[in-house]
This record gives sequence, structure tokens and C-alpha cells, in this order.
Amino acid sequence: MEAMKKSSNDSVKEMAGIVVDKIGVPDIIVNNAGVFNGQGKIWEIPKQEFDNASAYCSSKWAIEGLSISVAKEIPKGMTIMALDPGIVNTDMLFTLLGNIASQFQTPSKWAMKAAPMILNLTRMDNGASLTVDDPGVLPF
Repeated sequence: MEAMKKSSNDSVKEMAGIVVDKIGVPDIIVNNAGVFNGQGKIWEIPKQEFDNASAYCSSKWAIEGLSISVAKEIPKGMTIMALDPGIVNTDMLFTLLGNIASQFQTPSKWAMKAAPMILNLTRMDNGASLTVDDPGVLPF
């Protein structure tokens, strides 16, 4: 897997070219982004960090609305939906929670649960927001 700078059109175009050259046109494209904010009460979060978190949360809701809207416009045979990954044990989560992060699913386990869900999508899922279940419980 290769990383790209999503804020750079040239980087996105380059990655698209690499994917098409190596494996052909993809059947599924997954958009994913995360943001790290320190742990704390909302009124204790510094303004800049709060602004960043607010923009991130707003964009997540916007993706759901966009998916609903686009679902009404795409041709038959296509499905668009928003997929909430739940909480995944990543380096970013470890930075926030330390060893508690290990109680959450790894990216590999998440993929094993998400793949069948994604591959079994139907037109009935068009515009839906789906979540990959996670057995972990946040400690706050």
C-alpha cells in the first residue's frame, strides 16, 4: 500500500495512474481520514484544536449528506454509501489511549469484517450510512 498527499491534486492523479497501471480500474474506492486530538473535556480543548476537530466532525457529516444526494443521481448498478469504520487499533489510537488501544480491532480484523459487508452491498444500501461493528468500549 502506498500513501498519497490527499490535499495535492498532482499526488492524487499520480496515485490514480499507479493504481490503473498496476491493477486496472478499481471496483471500490475507500476514502479515509483521521485526526488526532488530545483527550479532554470540550471546554478545556484549546481553540485551534477545537476548530480542527469541529472541521473534521463537520466533514464526516457532510460525507453522509453527500452520499445521500449522490445516491439519487448515480446510474443503476452503482451504489454509494458512507462507511463508519468504528474504532480501529492504529498508531493514532495508541497515541491517545496507550495500551488500551489493543482492545480494539486491528486494521486487518477490521478489513476481514468490512470486506464481506462491502462486497455484499446492493442497490438497497444506496445512500446508507453503515458501521463496521467494533467490540471495544472507550474508557471515557
